[in-house]
Amino acid sequence: MAGKVIWITGLSGAGKTTLAKELIQRLQECESQPILLDGDILRNLLQVSENVLDSHSRKARIKLALKYAQMCRLLSDQGFIVVIATISMFDELYAWNRENITNYFEVYLKVPLDELCRRDPKSIYKRYKNGELINVAGLDMSVDPPQTPHLILDFETQPAIWQNPTTLADHLMAALNKLNPV
Repeated sequence: MAGKVIWITGLSGAGKTTLAKELIQRLQECESQPILLDGDILRNLLQVSENVLDSHSRKARIKLALKYAQMCRLLSDQGFIVVIATISMFDELYAWNRENITNYFEVYLKVPLDELCRRDPKSIYKRYKNGELINVAGLDMSVDPPQTPHLILDFETQPAIWQNPTTLADHLMAALNKLNPV
């Protein structure tokens, strides 16, 4: 019995973790036992941060993201609903996920750079600007925005749904329920 993987992607500060946590609450209300995986926590769990420069290169990020995807597949193949919040914006990864994960649903949080810099909850953009960081996704390290996500939540073209995490989660739940009730 296959579960489902809801892959929430976007650049740092887009709101991935906030949306994922709100979604988890909704799924729990539907009597399911969802699992939340967060890219920052997984990175620490897998002890990737030992050599920061190497661990944040594009090649290293792709390798790590494929491990996340394999973990998601393992859990969903056991019937779990997995919600993952991770940058992991690489064409190779999207292709692998679509080919190897049953019931895969990709969500792209599309937020402009000026808004990300304004939010900057981890001071990533500020530290980059000050020359303290390199290999920042979307700045000096190229990423691949998803070309065919199942759902795009666009900050500029859909401002009404960005009022709060609850509204975003409502929009996401509606999209999920259209495809297959959770």
